[in-house]
Parts: sequence; C-alpha cells; structure tokens
Amino acid sequence: QVQLVESGGGLVQAGGSLRLSCAASGRTFSRYAMGWFRQAPGKEREVVARIIWSGGSTFYADSVKGRFTISRDTTKNTVTLQMNSLKPEDTAVYYCAAKSKAYGQYDYWGQGTQVTVSS
Repeated sequence: QVQLVESGGGLVQAGGSLRLSCAASGRTFSRYAMGWFRQAPGKEREVVARIIWSGGSTFYADSVKGRFTISRDTTKNTVTLQMNSLKPEDTAVYYCAAKSKAYGQYDYWGQGTQVTVSS
C-alpha cells in the first residue's frame, strides 16, 4: 500500500503563514506529479497547486497565485505547500495527492489537514 500523510495545518490569523508537508510511506510507486487540493464545507474539492516531479514545473490556482508556493524534495519524496498572506477564504481541509501517469486520475490521497484562517 501507499500512504500519504499531511501535516502542518492549524489556526492562523489573516495575513499569517502556514507550511504544509506531505510524506509518503509504504511501497514504492512511479511518480509523475503531486498536488495539493482543498475542500471547504458545502463546496467541491478544488486544486490548489501541482508540481511535476521530474523538473519541478508548477501550476497554481488563480486564487492562490503569488501567495502559495509548492515544492518537492526528490531525495525524501516529500512535497510542501508554503502558504503566505492567508485569507479567511483559504479555510478548508487540505489534501495531498499523487499520480503516477501524466493523464488520468490521481492515484493516492492523504487523509487531509484542517487549515483555519481567522479574520
């Protein structure tokens, strides 16, 4: 099995920062990309950021562009999300995910970590 575990969530005041981390354990798997997604109560899950494992090309949702930074550590097989200038609308459960191929669905998902931003 493959297990992804997120950490670093919590409560922060608007304008503050948080750093989320995602670590993988279990059997090895081919990695094409990893991403961060979030879901607020009553809303659909949305992509926050993605990173291509080979080369490190990134993608950001317009809502977080310029405030969030996704990065990876290729030696540790981990991915992080640095979140700066947080806003109340960033409040959600954040999920780490990984996919083994360029196309199709993400294969593995973490359990999620709560991020709450107070105004």
